[in-house]
Amino acid sequence: MKTPNAQEAEGQQTRAAAGWATGSANITKKKVSQKKQRRRPLSQPRRNIVGCRISQGWKGDEPITQDERVLSLKILSDRVASSHVSDANLANTIIGKAVEHMFEGEHGSKDEWRGMVLAQLYITYEKDPILYMYQLLDDYKEGDLRIMPESSEFPPTERKPGGVVDGLIGKHMEYTKEDGSKRIGMVIHQVEAKPSVYFIKFDDDFHIYVYDLVKKS
Repeated sequence: MKTPNAQEAEGQQTRAAAGWATGSANITKKKVSQKKQRRRPLSQPRRNIVGCRISQGWKGDEPITQDERVLSLKILSDRVASSHVSDANLANTIIGKAVEHMFEGEHGSKDEWRGMVLAQLYITYEKDPILYMYQLLDDYKEGDLRIMPESSEFPPTERKPGGVVDGLIGKHMEYTKEDGSKRIGMVIHQVEAKPSVYFIKFDDDFHIYVYDLVKKS
Protein backbone atom coordinates (compact mmCIF):
# COMPACT_ATOMS: atom_id res chain seq x y z
CA MET A 1 0.00 0.00 0.00
CA LYS A 2 1.34 3.43 -0.94
CA THR A 3 0.87 6.94 0.48
CA PRO A 4 -2.63 8.38 1.03
CA ASN A 5 -4.66 9.21 -2.03
CA ALA A 6 -8.12 10.70 -2.25
CA GLN A 7 -10.81 8.35 -3.43
CA GLU A 8 -13.69 9.09 -5.72
CA ALA A 9 -17.13 7.61 -5.35
CA GLU A 10 -19.54 6.79 -8.10
CA GLY A 11 -23.23 6.83 -7.53
CA GLN A 12 -26.45 6.09 -9.25
CA GLN A 13 -29.79 7.85 -9.40
CA THR A 14 -33.14 6.18 -9.94
CA ARG A 15 -36.49 7.56 -10.94
CA ALA A 16 -39.99 6.16 -10.73
CA ALA A 17 -42.90 7.06 -13.02
CA ALA A 18 -46.57 6.49 -12.34
CA GLY A 19 -49.54 6.65 -14.75
CA TRP A 20 -53.25 7.13 -14.14
CA ALA A 21 -56.33 4.99 -14.81
CA THR A 22 -58.41 5.44 -17.97
CA GLY A 23 -62.19 5.25 -18.47
CA SER A 24 -65.31 7.39 -18.17
CA ALA A 25 -63.87 9.28 -15.20
CA ASN A 26 -60.65 10.02 -17.07
CA ILE A 27 -61.01 13.82 -17.12
CA THR A 28 -61.78 14.11 -13.42
CA LYS A 29 -58.83 11.92 -12.41
CA LYS A 30 -56.46 13.90 -14.62
CA LYS A 31 -57.49 17.16 -12.96
CA VAL A 32 -56.87 15.72 -9.52
CA SER A 33 -53.45 14.47 -10.60
CA GLN A 34 -52.53 17.88 -12.03
CA LYS A 35 -53.60 19.61 -8.83
CA LYS A 36 -51.39 17.29 -6.80
CA GLN A 37 -48.44 17.98 -9.05
CA ARG A 38 -48.68 21.73 -8.38
CA ARG A 39 -48.20 21.27 -4.65
CA ARG A 40 -44.76 21.99 -3.28
CA PRO A 41 -43.17 18.89 -1.78
CA LEU A 42 -42.93 18.87 1.99
CA SER A 43 -39.42 19.68 3.21
CA GLN A 44 -37.66 16.65 4.62
CA PRO A 45 -35.81 16.95 7.94
CA ARG A 46 -32.04 17.04 7.62
CA ARG A 47 -30.26 13.82 8.47
CA ASN A 48 -26.76 13.12 9.66
CA ILE A 49 -24.70 12.24 6.57
CA VAL A 50 -21.50 11.27 8.38
CA GLY A 51 -20.38 7.90 6.99
CA CYS A 52 -22.58 8.15 3.87
CA ARG A 53 -21.20 7.64 0.36
CA ILE A 54 -21.30 10.88 -1.65
CA SER A 55 -20.40 12.38 -5.00
CA GLN A 56 -19.56 16.05 -5.57
CA GLY A 57 -18.17 18.57 -8.01
CA TRP A 58 -15.99 21.66 -7.57
CA LYS A 59 -16.76 25.28 -8.43
CA GLY A 60 -14.31 27.52 -10.27
CA ASP A 61 -10.78 28.23 -9.09
CA GLU A 62 -11.52 29.60 -5.64
CA PRO A 63 -8.93 28.98 -2.90
CA ILE A 64 -9.08 25.39 -1.70
CA THR A 65 -9.54 26.60 1.88
CA GLN A 66 -13.08 27.71 1.05
CA ASP A 67 -15.75 25.09 1.79
CA GLU A 68 -18.10 26.91 -0.61
CA ARG A 69 -16.23 25.30 -3.51
CA VAL A 70 -18.26 22.12 -3.07
CA LEU A 71 -20.88 21.80 -5.81
CA SER A 72 -23.75 19.35 -6.43
CA LEU A 73 -23.28 17.20 -3.34
CA LYS A 74 -25.30 13.98 -3.65
CA ILE A 75 -25.90 11.20 -1.12
CA LEU A 76 -25.34 7.88 -2.87
CA SER A 77 -26.93 4.51 -2.31
CA ASP A 78 -25.50 2.40 0.50
CA ARG A 79 -25.32 -0.54 -1.90
CA VAL A 80 -21.73 -1.30 -2.93
CA ALA A 81 -20.02 -4.11 -4.77
CA SER A 82 -20.04 -7.36 -2.82
CA SER A 83 -16.24 -7.31 -2.67
CA HIS A 84 -16.46 -4.10 -0.61
CA VAL A 85 -19.07 -5.30 1.87
CA SER A 86 -17.35 -5.19 5.24
CA ASP A 87 -17.54 -7.70 8.02
CA ALA A 88 -19.14 -5.80 10.94
CA ASN A 89 -17.42 -8.00 13.51
CA LEU A 90 -14.05 -7.39 11.89
CA ALA A 91 -14.68 -3.63 11.82
CA ASN A 92 -15.45 -3.68 15.55
CA THR A 93 -12.10 -5.40 16.08
CA ILE A 94 -10.10 -2.40 14.86
CA ILE A 95 -12.32 0.64 15.60
CA GLY A 96 -11.03 2.66 18.55
CA LYS A 97 -7.74 0.74 18.65
CA ALA A 98 -4.18 2.01 18.55
CA VAL A 99 -2.55 0.57 15.43
CA GLU A 100 0.58 0.46 13.33
CA HIS A 101 -0.13 1.14 9.65
CA MET A 102 2.43 -0.03 7.10
CA PHE A 103 3.09 2.00 3.93
CA GLU A 104 5.40 1.32 1.02
CA GLY A 105 8.05 4.01 0.66
CA GLU A 106 10.48 4.79 -2.11
CA HIS A 107 12.45 1.90 -3.58
CA GLY A 108 10.20 -0.61 -1.81
CA SER A 109 11.11 0.48 1.70
CA LYS A 110 8.54 0.08 4.49
CA ASP A 111 7.31 3.03 6.52
CA GLU A 112 5.26 2.38 9.68
CA TRP A 113 2.89 5.02 11.06
CA ARG A 114 1.33 4.76 14.52
CA GLY A 115 -2.22 5.99 14.90
CA MET A 116 -5.76 5.26 15.98
CA VAL A 117 -8.69 3.87 13.97
CA LEU A 118 -11.66 6.23 14.41
CA ALA A 119 -14.23 4.43 12.25
CA GLN A 120 -14.33 1.78 9.54
CA LEU A 121 -12.72 4.14 7.01
CA TYR A 122 -11.20 6.86 9.24
CA ILE A 123 -7.79 6.95 10.89
CA THR A 124 -5.45 9.56 12.35
CA TYR A 125 -1.73 9.39 13.16
CA GLU A 126 0.53 10.52 16.01
CA LYS A 127 2.88 12.47 13.74
CA ASP A 128 0.11 13.99 11.61
CA PRO A 129 -3.15 14.40 13.60
CA ILE A 130 -5.46 15.05 10.68
CA LEU A 131 -8.25 12.85 9.34
CA TYR A 132 -7.24 10.21 6.77
CA MET A 133 -9.54 7.87 4.87
CA TYR A 134 -8.53 4.35 3.81
CA GLN A 135 -10.02 0.93 3.17
CA LEU A 136 -8.75 -0.11 6.60
CA LEU A 137 -10.39 -3.55 6.65
CA ASP A 138 -8.54 -4.48 3.46
CA ASP A 139 -5.24 -3.34 4.97
CA TYR A 140 -5.99 -5.29 8.16
CA LYS A 141 -6.73 -8.47 6.21
CA GLU A 142 -3.54 -8.04 4.16
CA GLY A 143 -1.41 -7.51 7.27
CA ASP A 144 -0.61 -3.84 6.58
CA LEU A 145 -2.61 -2.69 9.62
CA ARG A 146 -1.67 -4.20 12.98
CA ILE A 147 -3.36 -3.65 16.35
CA MET A 148 -0.87 -2.59 19.00
CA PRO A 149 -0.83 -4.24 22.46
CA GLU A 150 -3.58 -3.05 24.80
CA SER A 151 -0.96 -1.42 27.03
CA SER A 152 -0.20 1.08 24.24
CA GLU A 153 -2.45 4.13 24.35
CA PHE A 154 -3.05 6.87 21.82
CA PRO A 155 -2.07 9.64 22.10
CA PRO A 156 1.06 8.81 24.17
CA THR A 157 0.91 12.03 26.20
CA GLU A 158 0.00 11.91 29.89
CA ARG A 159 -3.64 12.83 30.55
CA LYS A 160 -4.65 15.22 33.29
CA PRO A 161 -7.57 14.24 35.52
CA GLY A 162 -10.87 15.02 33.82
CA GLY A 163 -13.70 13.58 31.81
CA VAL A 164 -15.37 13.67 28.41
CA VAL A 165 -16.48 17.09 27.21
CA ASP A 166 -20.00 16.81 25.75
CA GLY A 167 -22.07 19.23 23.68
CA LEU A 168 -19.18 20.64 21.66
CA ILE A 169 -20.43 19.90 18.13
CA GLY A 170 -21.09 23.15 16.26
CA LYS A 171 -19.14 25.22 18.78
CA HIS A 172 -16.47 27.69 17.67
CA MET A 173 -13.16 27.30 19.43
CA GLU A 174 -9.76 28.98 19.71
CA TYR A 175 -6.59 26.89 19.67
CA THR A 176 -3.30 28.31 20.96
CA LYS A 177 -0.20 26.85 19.30
CA GLU A 178 3.17 26.36 21.01
CA ASP A 179 4.51 29.58 19.46
CA GLY A 180 1.62 31.57 20.97
CA SER A 181 -0.27 32.10 17.73
CA LYS A 182 -4.00 31.32 17.68
CA ARG A 183 -6.30 29.49 15.27
CA ILE A 184 -10.08 29.75 15.06
CA GLY A 185 -12.12 26.69 14.15
CA MET A 186 -15.31 24.71 14.70
CA VAL A 187 -15.97 21.33 16.31
CA ILE A 188 -17.78 19.29 13.63
CA HIS A 189 -17.94 15.68 14.88
CA GLN A 190 -17.57 13.49 17.96
CA VAL A 191 -16.04 10.03 17.47
CA GLU A 192 -18.49 7.38 18.65
CA ALA A 193 -15.80 4.84 19.49
CA LYS A 194 -13.82 7.44 21.50
CA PRO A 195 -16.26 10.08 22.85
CA SER A 196 -13.44 12.36 24.03
CA VAL A 197 -12.08 12.60 20.46
CA TYR A 198 -13.44 15.32 18.15
CA PHE A 199 -12.97 16.48 14.55
CA ILE A 200 -12.10 20.18 14.23
CA LYS A 201 -12.17 22.29 11.05
CA PHE A 202 -10.03 25.44 11.23
CA ASP A 203 -10.93 28.51 9.19
CA ASP A 204 -7.46 28.81 7.65
CA ASP A 205 -7.01 25.16 6.60
CA PHE A 206 -8.95 22.67 4.47
CA HIS A 207 -7.79 19.65 6.52
CA ILE A 208 -9.88 18.16 9.33
CA TYR A 209 -7.90 17.84 12.56
CA VAL A 210 -8.40 15.23 15.29
CA TYR A 211 -8.07 16.18 18.96
CA ASP A 212 -8.62 14.38 22.25
CA LEU A 213 -10.46 16.89 24.46
CA VAL A 214 -10.89 16.38 28.21
CA LYS A 215 -12.24 18.60 30.98
CA LYS A 216 -9.71 20.40 33.14
CA SER A 217 -9.74 19.41 36.78
